[in-house]
Amino acid sequence: MRREHDLIGERNVPNDAYYGIHTLRALENFAISGTSISIYPDLVVALACVKQAAALSNNELGLLDGARTQAILLACEEIREGKLLDEFVVDVIQGGAGTSTNMNANEVIANRALELLGHARGEYQYLHPLEHVNLSQSTNDVYPSAVNIAAQFGIKKLIAAMAELREAFAAKAEEFVDVLKIGRTQLQDAVPMTLGQEFSTYAVMLGEDEERLREAAMLIAEINLGATAIGTGINAPPGYAALVCQYLSDITGLRLITAPNLVEATQDAGAFVQLSGVLKRVAVKLSKTCNDLRLLSSGPRAGFGEINLSPMQTGSSIMPGKVNPVIPEVMNQIAFEVIGNDVTVSFAAEAGQLQLNAFEPIIAHSIFKSINHLTHGCLTLAERCVKGISANREHLRHNVEHSIGIVTALNPFIGYASATEVAQEALASGKSVYAVVLEKGLLSKEQLDALLQPGTLVQTR
Repeated sequence: MRREHDLIGERNVPNDAYYGIHTLRALENFAISGTSISIYPDLVVALACVKQAAALSNNELGLLDGARTQAILLACEEIREGKLLDEFVVDVIQGGAGTSTNMNANEVIANRALELLGHARGEYQYLHPLEHVNLSQSTNDVYPSAVNIAAQFGIKKLIAAMAELREAFAAKAEEFVDVLKIGRTQLQDAVPMTLGQEFSTYAVMLGEDEERLREAAMLIAEINLGATAIGTGINAPPGYAALVCQYLSDITGLRLITAPNLVEATQDAGAFVQLSGVLKRVAVKLSKTCNDLRLLSSGPRAGFGEINLSPMQTGSSIMPGKVNPVIPEVMNQIAFEVIGNDVTVSFAAEAGQLQLNAFEPIIAHSIFKSINHLTHGCLTLAERCVKGISANREHLRHNVEHSIGIVTALNPFIGYASATEVAQEALASGKSVYAVVLEKGLLSKEQLDALLQPGTLVQTR
């Protein structure tokens, strides 16, 4: 053990730990979820990026000497490479507006930097977590800036996953371009369409939401680094905010900007509310899509049975041969979670008081969960469901020929009155519209077959 102290007193810290006394107290205080911030590597990387940018800025402004700067930079680079991830141990749910997370980063970086300088962990007289690693900073500008950066990293991955799913739906739309079926409104027969058209809508919806996510990402490109405690920049030198933003942009590869009003930016969680709302939009539409897939594949004998989903696993411990639509089901559950996360973000953003929102840890946790689970869900849905979907073409054709809704398509050729008679007789007799039209001699078989071609009935492009 090694002895460390803070304003509350002294404590023994495990000698092999890179974290220190502040992190130790957080571990004791916040045994809440059992999940540490290391579950979000993007956040840990973002924290390291912030600390690198701060060290470079402080060095350039004459506040931090070259040796300490270099040691901090090297320690941060190791963290960005994935090392020391298991040292980020504080709970994702924590009081203190993210102070525990910031201190965890400060201590891990400081102790690794001390080793690089040839000192032992805990010898803070040579390089201190607060005086050097946290120089010109506050949790209140470090934490939200890191969350913004981590969210942008995650959004890029989510958009890529959504694009893969969109392409899978688009490929099926092309495959099913000539498959005629009956469209439905309120679950009742409506008018003919193609299965390709049905699947193309799912691709279009995803493409629209990719754009909405890009727009939301632009909002969180604005950071408040340099604001320090409440936005006044206390304890940060003149020129620091602009300089640290430039360094951070270079380090992350993101186009970041300093908020024009740092006091406003330090207390306002509106960008997170907007982002969470877009994530909810994505979730709602994906869930609706999966509802459709489950409905269209229902059966296989007593349901719609229009499409087949690839069997993924045995569906029942009692019913032999049963296979369930487990991939759409898991996507539905992800959507339910994302919708709940959005409620959490809304309440947390509203609960801030005066110059700071103390509830950003739960905002970050909720947003990161939504991004991560949607990303994995999209990839899973594309690979293990959509790409393997097949159409029951004969069944779909049979449904079209026996649907009363097809009368609407024949109305311009046989007239409204005749179409009404055909519909009534088909309903009363149980015969197909196709058969009744032929029996009445309203159209020849050749004419009727020509009218029932996809290119005649619907706009296929």
